[in-house]
Amino acid sequence: MLNMLLVNTSLYILIGVLSVVILLIAVFFALVPVNIWLRALVSGAHVSMARLIGMKIRKIDIGMLIDNYINAKKAGVKITIDDLETHYLAGGNVARVVDALITAHGAQINLPVSTAKAIDLANRDILKAVQNSVNPVVIRTPEICAVSKDGIELKVKARVTVRSDVNKQIGGAGDDTIIARIGQGIVTTVGSAETHQVVLENPDLISKTILEQGLDEGTAYQILSIDIADIDVGRNIGAQLEAQRAEADMQIAQARAEERRAMATATEQEMRAKTQEMRAKLIENEATVPLSIAKAFEQGQLGVMDYYQLKNVVADTNMRNAIGGTNNTSHAFTINNPKDKQ
Repeated sequence: MLNMLLVNTSLYILIGVLSVVILLIAVFFALVPVNIWLRALVSGAHVSMARLIGMKIRKIDIGMLIDNYINAKKAGVKITIDDLETHYLAGGNVARVVDALITAHGAQINLPVSTAKAIDLANRDILKAVQNSVNPVVIRTPEICAVSKDGIELKVKARVTVRSDVNKQIGGAGDDTIIARIGQGIVTTVGSAETHQVVLENPDLISKTILEQGLDEGTAYQILSIDIADIDVGRNIGAQLEAQRAEADMQIAQARAEERRAMATATEQEMRAKTQEMRAKLIENEATVPLSIAKAFEQGQLGVMDYYQLKNVVADTNMRNAIGGTNNTSHAFTINNPKDKQ
């Protein structure tokens, strides 16, 4: 009976130990990515199990990180697992940084790991920058209009071959700045030409001017060459400006003439008013003539013969006015005998 009890006790203990061992093994395989560890080990990029466990606890994509670490090691890039882990935790693109480092290493471009990480965290495509540094790219400018001194507009299109400078990616200007500076160089060159034919005959003047001005300074690129793709003759801006100036001068002259006409009209109206005023005064004065004559008769200062001579003078004056073409008889001088009214 005692032996049976001992056997049962030993059996229970063995089952408990086996359960604990199985549990520990399950926890071990749950925490430790053994397949990833073995893959890194056989690839020559050894990573300790403790680090793998720590990365898993920190919720790092272990498979992606280890694969890129293996690729970097196989390509001969000097990088540590700490560099990749910190860059991943900082929100960077580990795969793009590793590809850029591998490409730079193969092209013998000096690209430190810290610089590559900083460029990637600055939201710049570090892989594209390295590729453009190995294989220069062509930037095509839009149609840029410039006017020469003779007033002829030229429409210029250029192709700019540039190479990325990985050391200037942080803080360096991009494609838009290159295009703007090329446009500035084109406008400067065409605007300083005496005639548009000079630019048409020597389009390389534009390239020389832009290259001499160092327009790639402060940008993330190095300008290798500038090729003028097309030059078209546009409008005659000088003639249009002259026509607009003549039109403006004509409008000014018309405005001044209209002003003088208005002043003349106002003066004419004013003179008419003065004429009417003088006519009124004349009529008023003529009305006093018969009264004066009557007064002269009463006082004996004017005789009958004098009166008839005065009548003849008046008649002769009116006749002369009629012969001379004076049709206005409203103010014809008339003298009536005051006694005739009686």
